[in-house]
Amino acid sequence: MIDKKKRHYNSLSLLAVVTLLCFAQIDSLQAGAREQARRIHDRLAGVPPTDAVLGLMETDINNNDVAAAANRAMANRNFYNVTLKNFITPWTNEEQTVFAPLNDYTATVIGMIRDDKDFREILYGDIIYTGDENNASLAAYSNSSNQHYIDMETQGLDLSDDAVLMEKEQSAVTGLPADATAGVITTRAAARAFFVDGTNRAMFRFTLLNHLCADMEQIKDNTRATDRIRQDASRSPGGDSRIYINACSGCHAGMDPMMQAYAYYDFTYTDNVETGALEYNETNDPETGSRVQPKFLQNATVFPYGYVTPDDRWDNYWREGPNSVLGWDAALPGSGNGAKSMGQELAHTEAFASCQVKKVFRAVCLREPSGAQISSLTSNFKNSGYRLKSVFADAVSYCMGD
Repeated sequence: MIDKKKRHYNSLSLLAVVTLLCFAQIDSLQAGAREQARRIHDRLAGVPPTDAVLGLMETDINNNDVAAAANRAMANRNFYNVTLKNFITPWTNEEQTVFAPLNDYTATVIGMIRDDKDFREILYGDIIYTGDENNASLAAYSNSSNQHYIDMETQGLDLSDDAVLMEKEQSAVTGLPADATAGVITTRAAARAFFVDGTNRAMFRFTLLNHLCADMEQIKDNTRATDRIRQDASRSPGGDSRIYINACSGCHAGMDPMMQAYAYYDFTYTDNVETGALEYNETNDPETGSRVQPKFLQNATVFPYGYVTPDDRWDNYWREGPNSVLGWDAALPGSGNGAKSMGQELAHTEAFASCQVKKVFRAVCLREPSGAQISSLTSNFKNSGYRLKSVFADAVSYCMGD
């Protein structure tokens, strides 16, 4: 009898929970304009709106202008200082952690979103955002230190203010030649994370991962020619050539001729990597006899008959074959010299546009978008002139509660 009563009470408890959840769902679906405004503000700024802002947003929604309501929420400094900072920071390090200080990569993306720049230029523009050079409380921008941005974050400066976070030409700030700048690729933070040590393949891999939403395993293609695979890639890893044929070559055949664009770049340091700086060879390197960095010719004895990098000429073998699905821009030549033109090749793909949409949708709606939502948001993103702030405004309309 006791067991029956327990089962009865447990059934009633379960029914009560399910009923409450149903009512909560119905309440969400039937949320009024004020509740929708509050949710939009919470999702975008991460903090409650003031009563005045909430009232204005409610009026916007009643006028069927969700974008205006979203823009009011994005005017809050926390959208830039917190939401965007947390959104972007994982792109700046191999660990993909949000727990990293503000840096020139993150600040530049924040500024470009704030100022409605063509977002594609994050991979090839001569652009960087810094703090006010006349602000004596900030360490000066340095090619060998991140202290300038640490000071900005520590002092809680308002990144929504264009007198605080300022657009500049990257070449003027860092001393790189203008044609060697490539947006965030040539920021100190990106170089510290992806050009340091190694072979520079990390920069290519993480650029694809962060900005085309594709990792190497997803886009490897064993049908491409292998003539540009470098000497440091074993043709029989572990003594088994089948591994190279079936696995290694599928990535390297397309990656190596593309990331040759980075042949003149390195991140150099002595004892402490935190005091290192981006290095770009404008003249011949004493070790290689050309402008190519020594790391591109290391481990040459692994397979001496492999490709020897002579310069920074890149070619996109993936324009044909399975990876043509990435949507390469037919108006571009598919080859060139240096990181700037290669960054443009990547940024002008359909995959780049849809990737930004997917990331924004996940950030504001906390779930994956449907195929129809990706298609609609990507179309709007392109039609807006690739303004990423417009994607935030569009995406939040799908999770504000109807």
